[in-house]
Amino acid sequence: MKQKITLGVVCLARKTFDWQAAGQIWAQIRSSLTALEAVDLVAPENLVIEVEDAQKAAALLAEKRVDGVAIISGTFHLGHLALEIAREVKKPILLWGLPELPYDGGKIRLNSVCGVNLNASNLYKGGIRNYRVVVRSDLDTDWVDAIRVRKALSTAHVGIIGYRAHGFFNLGTSDLSLYRELGVLVDHYELQTVFDRPVQAAEVDKRREQLKKIFDVSGITGDQLEKVAQLSAKLEGFLNENRIDALAIRCWPEFAATFGISPCAAMSLLQSENRILACEGDLEGALSMLA
Repeated sequence: MKQKITLGVVCLARKTFDWQAAGQIWAQIRSSLTALEAVDLVAPENLVIEVEDAQKAAALLAEKRVDGVAIISGTFHLGHLALEIAREVKKPILLWGLPELPYDGGKIRLNSVCGVNLNASNLYKGGIRNYRVVVRSDLDTDWVDAIRVRKALSTAHVGIIGYRAHGFFNLGTSDLSLYRELGVLVDHYELQTVFDRPVQAAEVDKRREQLKKIFDVSGITGDQLEKVAQLSAKLEGFLNENRIDALAIRCWPEFAATFGISPCAAMSLLQSENRILACEGDLEGALSMLA
């Protein structure tokens, strides 16, 4: 299931170009965008031509808390317009140029690509880097999916139990780097929190029977099966209580040494139920699965 997002789309124009043709193209685009899956669309019907139009559109996009905004250069336009929107809506931007219309004997009709170039230059020199440039007749759905990933990461509750596994230096991360790059805040928990977590006998019984149906348990002892069932119930309760969307776990050496089993079977059982769990304390692996 795709991450739901709120997407803003506006179309800029200037009446010294074929703004009426741009308006027709914009109406067609708006109609096509309604078919996007898991998208709440915020797309003002009117072309954005004057600075006041841009300010009004920007206020609407900000009010609706869009996750990203596509700025279409319907024709060439004032350089103020994209800057007004970017100033108010501090979200990723798609600078979207349209293919030029066929020559009809007069001057160039849209000059859209020149408008995109103007916007890109203004944004770049204004210190804004979170934009992508495309020239095409339809929406760049790869960009839309990138917005989905960004929202999924920035709104998720991500945790790590313990630390990265012993010797897995390549899995080390910086909390503030993850926050800066992805908007992710990581909560840290101690292994003992899971080890000592109380669980109801009925929950353990349910997990034990489930494990016996899924796995061939003939090669392990009853005590080992019991510990896997207990751990499955403990992890499930921990995830639910803390509302964790993705969890990295230091799965060794403490689990085997202290709890008495490795957590692999319990983790795989929960993962089959669409829980996001990563081995070895691999936070980036957990985030990749979340994305």
